[in-house]
Parts: sequence; C-alpha cells; structure tokens
Amino acid sequence: MTVPSQNASFALVMILLIPLAIVGLALINTGLARSRNAAHLMMSSLCVMAVAAAAYFIFGFAWQGVAGDPAPHTVSIGGKPWNWLAGRPLFLRGVEWNGSPASLVAWMQMLCVALAAVIPLGAAAERWRLGAMCASAALLAGVTYPLFAHWVWGGGWLAQLGVNYGLGHGFVDAGGSGVIQAVGGLTALAMAWILGPRRGKYTTDGMPTAIPGHNAVLVLFGCLLAWAGWLALNSAAAILFSGVAPGRTVLIAVNTTLAAGSSALMSAVVTRLRFGKPDASLTANGWVAGLAAGSAACAFAPPAAAMLIGPIAGLVVPFAIENLELRLSIDDPGGAISVHAIGGIWGLIAVGLFGRFPAGADALGDANQWVAQLIGVATLLGWVLPLTYGLNWLLNRFLPQRAVPEGERQGLDLYELGAGAYPEFMTHTDEFLQR
Repeated sequence: MTVPSQNASFALVMILLIPLAIVGLALINTGLARSRNAAHLMMSSLCVMAVAAAAYFIFGFAWQGVAGDPAPHTVSIGGKPWNWLAGRPLFLRGVEWNGSPASLVAWMQMLCVALAAVIPLGAAAERWRLGAMCASAALLAGVTYPLFAHWVWGGGWLAQLGVNYGLGHGFVDAGGSGVIQAVGGLTALAMAWILGPRRGKYTTDGMPTAIPGHNAVLVLFGCLLAWAGWLALNSAAAILFSGVAPGRTVLIAVNTTLAAGSSALMSAVVTRLRFGKPDASLTANGWVAGLAAGSAACAFAPPAAAMLIGPIAGLVVPFAIENLELRLSIDDPGGAISVHAIGGIWGLIAVGLFGRFPAGADALGDANQWVAQLIGVATLLGWVLPLTYGLNWLLNRFLPQRAVPEGERQGLDLYELGAGAYPEFMTHTDEFLQR
C-alpha cells in the first residue's frame, strides 16, 4: 500500500484526535450506569484500552497486516486466490517507524481496537468483573478484531469480492461501521447473553424495571467528545484504507455531522411522541448510533444520503433498545448493542444503497455493491458473533466473568476498587445556618 506523503501527514494529524472518541464512549457508559459503579467503569475503560493495545501489539497487527502485503495465507477457490490471514511478524517487528503506511496503520488500529474494546463495557456494566473484562479485551484485540479487519482493510477476501467476483468495489467500510462498531457491538451482545441481566432488573413475572443512569451531563458531554473523535477517525480511516484524498475530509466531516445530528433529532422526536417528553439518554444513544451508521459511507455518500442514514438509525435505536429488553430479556444499560451493532450494520447496508464511487459517480449505488455489503453483514452475524460468543463462553469456564451478588449489591466501586467515585457531601440542618 502506497500513501502519498501529503495524505500520510494529514492522516497523522487525524489519528492524534481519535482518542477523543474513546473518552466520549467511556463517559457515556459511565453516565448511563448507577453512581456506585462509576469509578469501576472509568477504571475498566483505562484497563481494557491498555490490554487491547498490548494484545494488538503482540498478535493483532501480525494477523491483520496492511493492504498490499504479500498474502501468505490464501485459499484458491474457483481458480482465484482468496486472502484469509496476514503473515507479518509478531510484536510489530519489521515496521519502519518513520511515517510509513504500515506504521500509520499499526498506530491507528491500536486506537481503533481500543475503541472497539470499550463498547462492550456499556452492555455489561455493573456486573462484569475487571479481570474478566481485561481477558475478554485481549481476545477481541488478539483474535476477532484483527481477523475481520484483515478481511476488510488488510486486503482480505471481503475486500476482494469486487476483483475476484465482480461485486462492485468489494466490501466497503470507509470509517469502520463494521470493523469497529459492529464487531464491538456484537461482542457486547455476546457478553450480555453470557452475563445475564443485572440483579433487580426483572421482576418475578419477567417484566423489566427502569434503572436510570446517574449523570446525564456526563452522557451528553461524552457525545460531544465522541463526535470530535469520530470526525478524525472517519477521516484517517478513509485516507489509509480507501485511498481518498485529504480534500475529501470536508465531505467526510459534513456527512458524519449530519448523520449524528439527524439521528439524535429523530430519537428525540420518537421519545417525545412516545413518552410526552424527549429522553436525554435515548437521544444520546441516537447521536452515537448516527455516528456509527454514518461511518461506512462517510467518504462515498452525498450529504443528502447522510440525512437519510442518520434518521433511520435514530428511529430504530429506541425501539431496538426496548425490544431487546422487553422481548429478549437482554439487559444493556448503555444501549451498546442497539447503537453499535444494529447502527453499524445499518451503515454497512447503506453503502450499497447510497454509495457513490469514482467509477459510477453519476448515480447512487453501484452494480452489485449491495450484495458485497450483505456478504459482509452475513460474515459478522455468522462468523464474528459465534466466534466471539464461543471464546468468551470458554473464558467464563476458567475465569468467571460475572461479579458475585454481594459485589453487585454493594456496587463494584467499593467491592473491586475499595472506594466510591464521588466523595460524600456533608449536609447541614437548619441549626447550622446563620440567622
């Protein structure tokens, strides 16, 4: 893979801002949980980021590779080579740390896999042990994420669907709706299944009870930070993996903002119509769902398409959260499954519906592109989800992932960290007031 020096310099600047997206998600997850678990969730975000970066350093990049690398692990089907796995050395050996394409990809992906690892924390909040979180993050960063990322961004078989099978431009995911968001969201689904709902979430007759988050300000501030980080993430990914010119980042920024804003507004309208007043937490979930859904097509869709992608995500998310909770008994305090898995998958499908590519810029869509996108979605649901569930199910046999009942009752701040997130405030009665 060759990246012009101007493009590489611009991507370098964008990569520096990607951590804002991680910080934003960490704040959202924390604000949507109860106060007695707030410090635990922020601590968990730091720990899984560190573990994910380490696992990607050891294994992940070696298995993901860079598009254009020699393909040592290929399978010949129908007389055509299909690339299944990269073959770079472990521990980032062989990477030239001089701004080369491989160095930029390794650095950016270390941040992206950390972002993906933070996503499941929202779904498993208040009942997932810290040590188990770190072990699960290692599995994601060392196995599932690099495999799918190689297939999409590393020149793997999904990216080859266009060349080898004539399906449009192959599977396209410019900003990571599938590679980052859907992989993280499906991991969240697997963990919610394995851990089960929080104590007290369901009554004896199976009806869910409302457990509101403790700090809406943290949630909404996290949305703003996530937006800033997403602008950088989508821009850097489009430059490094889709080969777009830096000037196209203006379109990327516009599409990202329109998708997030229109999705949040739609969620606010939906909750206003259903509950009489707009719901802040669901509106925030709509905002992030718009970011997740708008990422895949951010560099290839016109702004008008972003104004369609976002509202559909904002419409689906509140109903998805409700139905997962009410009908499937899936307890997801942060809405991570609906926001990242469902929002990300919708974003992948939207590429086939609204994508404008250089070879067909005069018309929406591209011949057979939608088929390539559906194959990618089927791979996420038929391979990534079962693999993620299976690995974490095995991990649960050796390292129990759920906190003990006493820990949940007391709050994981005190039980696992020994201190709460907030100091106690002294309250004074009237006798202390000056008259």
